[in-house]
Formats: sequence, C-alpha cells, structure tokens
Amino acid sequence: MSADRREFLLQTGKLLVLTASAAAAWDYVVAAQPEKAPGYDANTHWWAMVIDIEKCIGCGLCVQACKKENGVSLDPSYFRTWVERYEVDPDDPEHPIVTSPNGGYDGFPESTLADKPGVKTFFVPKLCNHCADSPCVQVCPVGATFRTQDGVVLVDKEYCLGCRYCVQACPYGCRYIDPTTNTVDKCTLCYHRITKGLQTACVEICPTGARYLGDLKNPNDPIHEYLRTHKVQVLKPQMATHSKTYYNGLDGAVR
Repeated sequence: MSADRREFLLQTGKLLVLTASAAAAWDYVVAAQPEKAPGYDANTHWWAMVIDIEKCIGCGLCVQACKKENGVSLDPSYFRTWVERYEVDPDDPEHPIVTSPNGGYDGFPESTLADKPGVKTFFVPKLCNHCADSPCVQVCPVGATFRTQDGVVLVDKEYCLGCRYCVQACPYGCRYIDPTTNTVDKCTLCYHRITKGLQTACVEICPTGARYLGDLKNPNDPIHEYLRTHKVQVLKPQMATHSKTYYNGLDGAVR
C-alpha cells in the first residue's frame, strides 16, 4: 500500500466514531484486508440487507450516520446511502415526483402535494445492492472492485484507476468518485463493523427499524422468516444482478 493512501486512511480513521471492538478491526481495513479481522470467518457468512419501505420516515439519520462512520464527504454530491421521496399523484401515476434534497441528510420539507387527496407518498433508502453477479466487478479492468467470500462488494483503492467504468456499469447509481482520492467509493456494508459482529451504522441508527442486515448463511437468522413472510422485491430485477438488497413494500413507481 502506498504511503499516501495509508496516511489518508489513517487520518480519516481519526475522524470516525467507532466502538472499541470495531476499532480493533481498523488496521485490517487500512491494509485492505478487512476479511482477516480476528475471529471472523468470511466463508460462514453471506450478507444481505432488508429495507422496509413501510417503516421508513425519511428522517435522514441513516445518511448522517453513514457519512460520519465512513468519513464520506459532507458535500451534497457524495453518498454511500441516500433516501428518496416518491410522490405519486393519482392524476398522473406514470410520472411520480422524486426528490432527495442533500440525499435526505437533513430530512425532507413538507410536500407541495401534501393537501391533495389521493397522493401517495413514501420514502426509499438506497445503497449498493451488493449483487452476487455485479456488473461493476465484471467491468473493472484491474480487479480493484471485487466481491468478498461473504458476498460484500468492495473497492481496493490501491488498485483503483478512477476510470469510472464501474460507475457507468452500476444500474443503481450507487458509486461515485471520491474527490479526495480520485478513486471509486461506495457502500461497504460497514465491513469494518460487521466483521466484528456489529451492525452497520445505518441499521444501528434507524429509529423505526426500517433496515435490517441479515446473514443468509445463518439458518437461525430472522432474515429467513422475514423473506418468507413478506412480499420482498429488488430494484430493477430485469438486470439479473442477483441483488442482495431486498425491499418490502416496494411500489411499482420506484425506479
């Protein structure tokens, strides 16, 4: 790892708010080997995220927690996770109004359609879908984007060229170029946390339990019952990416 990259990560790490157990894994994150954190066996996990749209209130706390935990720029152009508000007018259901001011970081102002009868309003959190068949992994010319043994799509910034091929290939718009490093950045499912048995920052902060990180390889994980008893869907199923971000209550208007 280059000295400049190591120094950047070390300086960024000083800004993060980590618990003691998560901090123990930080050296492995800096070395781009988080899967080697003590006591963690990547072969025994297969991570997935469930988002319950019916529970999301658009408070923006998940966006704030993500930026603080992962050192994401506060500039309104950069997000690892963000929230969109959909407003479906019964007079024009084919053209929903979609807004996401500052990615939902500060919540949402009152809707201009709030008083119109029949308008359907709901919030949709978005993040990397950590696809099992990721287009971003397939197009990366140097292997900087890769999928771990436990199903998390990560970026090794030491090898990333900043070519933007993966940014263009992602059908969900979940990647961006980090303005500090000029390399790709995206949601990592807080890999430095989950490898230590912790929840992601967005899941931990959510006041309504709208997000849930589950382990599909763990037969006792509640995610299995949830997927059986709810009508979950994925974004853009026609892309056949085998997304592992599942949505409950996903409206057909969502793009």
